[in-house]
Amino acid sequence: VKSMAGASTVKSELITATRSLSERGLAFSAKWAAELALGIDFSSETDLFTPEFLGELSLEWRSSHVLLRDDAYEEDLYLLAKSFFDLKEYRRTHHLLRDCRSPKNAFLRCYSLYLAGEKRKEEELQEAGEQTIVINKELQGLKDAFQLMHAANTLDPFGLYLYGVVLKELEMKDLAKKFYVESLSLFPYNWSAWLDLASLCDDFDSAARLNLRQHWMKHFFFAHLQLELQDTTESLKIYQKLSPLFPNSNYVLAQIATVHYNTREFDRAEELFENLINRDPYRLENLDSYSNLLYVKEARAKLSYLAHFASSTDKYRPETCCIIGNYYSLRADHEKAVVYFKRALQLNRNYLSAWTLMGHEYVELKNPPAAIQAYRRAVDINRRDHRAWYALGQTYELLKMPLYSLYYYRKATVLRPYDARMWCAMAGCYESLGRIPDAIKCYERAEGNVDREGIALHKLALLYRNVFDDEKAAYFFKKNLHRCDSEGRECQELIDSLLFLATYCKNSGRLSEAQHYCTRLLDYAGKEKEEAKAILREIYSTQQHSLNQDS
Repeated sequence: VKSMAGASTVKSELITATRSLSERGLAFSAKWAAELALGIDFSSETDLFTPEFLGELSLEWRSSHVLLRDDAYEEDLYLLAKSFFDLKEYRRTHHLLRDCRSPKNAFLRCYSLYLAGEKRKEEELQEAGEQTIVINKELQGLKDAFQLMHAANTLDPFGLYLYGVVLKELEMKDLAKKFYVESLSLFPYNWSAWLDLASLCDDFDSAARLNLRQHWMKHFFFAHLQLELQDTTESLKIYQKLSPLFPNSNYVLAQIATVHYNTREFDRAEELFENLINRDPYRLENLDSYSNLLYVKEARAKLSYLAHFASSTDKYRPETCCIIGNYYSLRADHEKAVVYFKRALQLNRNYLSAWTLMGHEYVELKNPPAAIQAYRRAVDINRRDHRAWYALGQTYELLKMPLYSLYYYRKATVLRPYDARMWCAMAGCYESLGRIPDAIKCYERAEGNVDREGIALHKLALLYRNVFDDEKAAYFFKKNLHRCDSEGRECQELIDSLLFLATYCKNSGRLSEAQHYCTRLLDYAGKEKEEAKAILREIYSTQQHSLNQDS
């Protein structure tokens, strides 16, 4: 049997980390680490966890950063305080630990105060209404306390993480980034810290410059960040390298499915989401993306089943409300869809998908101001969400405000430069503003980025025809004709292409080619058929004249 030392090391690290995170009430990160530990497969004959992948051995953090040992009394206090914390009695937890000195108790005390402030903020928002700006009133006091603890060098990795959270909430983002990096250098398994750090990185280069340890958790961080930055190719590469290392990881599978969904490879994404459900049928995370996919594919039966199943699993989860909202939207019951998206937002005010989808419903209900407000909220939560920027552009286009549309479409194209839909939308705005050269450039970008809808080819052909560049117009009409033929489409675009090419070839002296296009036009009814007959008569007349001259 071959040694699996690398895999054993990673599992040992993750199990130790899970315990440390659970002790401090960091439930999300604890769950993530525990799930990842179970994702390792020890049945493989080869240990894929090479030294290059592992980076520095990370259990060093316990010896490199001296943690004060809890005395017996503080440990007793911790056990009671943790039971208060688990029951969400945050102020009671904070009060009980007010004089504690050990890092674990100090963290739980500060974290409890932070969560008490968050709880009160939510209550005030419910009382005062959506438009009111409410802040966590404990943030400034926590910042001052952390400043003193940091100066005294008594902050452990968890305290440094919470200091970063407080600074981020206070909009001190550069300083927050510094403390997240410091925390992760000492304890790299806190997935919440990685997610917060990713949200503070505007681009990949700024993340690559961070002074992070060489540790295998960085691979997960960079894969997540590149997916957020819409660099799906690089993100998929990393996840495909991680997949053999963690073959049973639901997280990795869900991320790969999301990458395929974002690149509009819907069949492959659907297959992966179904694998995920088979593995863990009661896991609701990422199923909102699966419901979006089923909505786009108009898979009503599957979406109906998913909505009923999610509702029976956990009715009051934001993901469930989002799935049910999509179900009602597909049934064209837009008012009921809005009710469920609003319910999702009551459960999680920062639930990005719900804001965007609710905006779509308001557009369907002919309520552009409400749609714009919803999309703006989505953009405030995540400025990297191209869907919200794109939807704002579409909404302003409906309102016949092309300059506003152009601004938002530009934002979307910066985020998704390889998405042909964004370029087509921007080109449409330039067209309506009469800026034809700019429109042509945008359609050419769309065509260069695999325009699956085929909008750009036909538009380019028409625009070049309108500016009397017949050679380029003929090139694009011919390409569009091949596309229509290969897809077996009988449409107006095909007829337009045949008619232009027939005229162009006749004028260029390529009479046999012109005859071919005209012959095809005779199969269609309408004025184009009559025009084709006229061109054929002209060709026949020219040919007769040429024969007479020769004789």
